[in-house]
Amino acid sequence: MEDRQQQASPEVQARIRASFERQGLMRHLGARLVHIAPGCVHIVLPSRPEVTQQNGYIHAGATSAIADSAGGYAGFTLFPENTAVLTVEYKINLLRPAVGDHIEAVGTVLKSGRTLTVCQLEVFGVQDGHRTLVATGQQTLMCLNERADPSGQG
Repeated sequence: MEDRQQQASPEVQARIRASFERQGLMRHLGARLVHIAPGCVHIVLPSRPEVTQQNGYIHAGATSAIADSAGGYAGFTLFPENTAVLTVEYKINLLRPAVGDHIEAVGTVLKSGRTLTVCQLEVFGVQDGHRTLVATGQQTLMCLNERADPSGQG
């Protein structure tokens, strides 16, 4: 497992940020990248009414989405240039209601392979600096050769 305090190279950070900015869902949710290290990425989602469910908790769909992206980008930090990342499977356990000022998803690579990569997913509810684990999961990613056309047509 990589050192979580280490930063990825400027080139890798730029590649991750450029890809993240193309994600309409992350922009729609209001999520942001806060840490990019080799094999470890953190994404924060502020709590606001638009991302809650009927009881006021942050919705499981929003929680799962940022967990998926954090793991995907953690894997992507270790992928070669001119490749793309695609989630092929993930499972998440929702341990308690997601509450706090924000939630923070942490994706950590457990095993990076040439084609498949496995990541650990954790999501924390954060209130006044206190972190509580609200979800945990595991994910499998696929490393793809990047196509000229992101639609997959070319």
